Amino acid sequence: MLRTLRSVWRFRRFELDADLRRLQGVADVEDLRELARRRLPSGVFDYIDGAAEDEITAARNEEGFVALELRPRILRDVSAVEVGAEILGRPAAMPLVLAPTGFSRMAHSQGELAVARAAQRAGVPYTLSTLSTRSIEEAAAAAPEARLWFQVYVWRDRGLVEEMLQRARESGYEAIVITVDTAVLGRRERDVRSGFSLPPRLGLGTLVEGALHPGWTLDFLRGGPIEFANVAGRGTGPGGGAVALAEYVNAQFDAALSWRDLDWFRERWDGPIVLKGVQTVDDAVLAAEAGVDAVALSNHGGRQLDGAPPPVELIEPVREAIEDRLEIYCDGGVRRGSDVVKALALGADAVMVGRAYLYALAAAGESGVDWVLDFLRSGTARTLALCGLRGVDEIEPSLVRWRTPRG
Repeated sequence: MLRTLRSVWRFRRFELDADLRRLQGVADVEDLRELARRRLPSGVFDYIDGAAEDEITAARNEEGFVALELRPRILRDVSAVEVGAEILGRPAAMPLVLAPTGFSRMAHSQGELAVARAAQRAGVPYTLSTLSTRSIEEAAAAAPEARLWFQVYVWRDRGLVEEMLQRARESGYEAIVITVDTAVLGRRERDVRSGFSLPPRLGLGTLVEGALHPGWTLDFLRGGPIEFANVAGRGTGPGGGAVALAEYVNAQFDAALSWRDLDWFRERWDGPIVLKGVQTVDDAVLAAEAGVDAVALSNHGGRQLDGAPPPVELIEPVREAIEDRLEIYCDGGVRRGSDVVKALALGADAVMVGRAYLYALAAAGESGVDWVLDFLRSGTARTLALCGLRGVDEIEPSLVRWRTPRG
């Protein structure tokens, strides 16, 4: 009996690094989400996980991929599979871009620096948010070989916008991503219910949450003051800080933004321009006519207009309308490598992911971001192989079929 036990007895190697130890039982992005939920104070988790109003659009972003069926081919040589692609005319290790996410240091004290370093190792572009908690210069210094893009909100204070564009250019950023779906902010009702603010207000509830989430609390306290690093010193009252800046930012969104404003950006930025927040075929056509380099089909992760269309359902009609005049990125709902393959089969050039890496950052810091990027890369390669394809360049529209008719 002892010999039998010895033949099957296996101990998992004890991992000294706490972040890596947490990742040992993780199988997918949903596991990372659950880890993040347990590690973060409820208000912080809801800020990351939540969406606008009834959160219908956020759910439909993921459901759109579920409604797509793959149609694999067999008996093909898939002994070597290549997942590399070109994004904005330059090679990337996979057809994926890390989307901009504000206030990342709420998930982990390293915030955007950890994400930039992970993107550099993974060989994919990372988009720094205007509302990042690490500055344009800090992110560039942390990942000097990374492909960095800078996300821009169009504010009333055009002098500040121009200043940030200049800083991004001087720091070697490759492209700008203009977010165009925030004329006003969506109503995020989880935040309303929890009374969440940036940063969290101190009080009895904060003390209780801190005691229940000691790992996050210690990391938060060691990380130093949190601020919107790219606009620090602007619009703040006595004491400055994120709360006063949040009020300043909310007042800065320019509801008068129009297509004419793209000319203003072209005069001040000579690199690629990506338009993020396109949600109709008509606007994608206008973007192509305006000469931008790419559009990100995006509903802001469902955080703006509840009831907006899932990006995956827009890819095919947008590609038919604009043909090859610009690149198309699908931003929203991507949780697996198979989602990447489905988006490309419909006509996308790449996908963008945001929540997936924020869950990872909250769950296991920089190691978590490494994990989720490898998970998406390996899942893309595995899906290609199981579909009888040797690379993303072999993906064709016939690879997928809607399980239910669209439109």
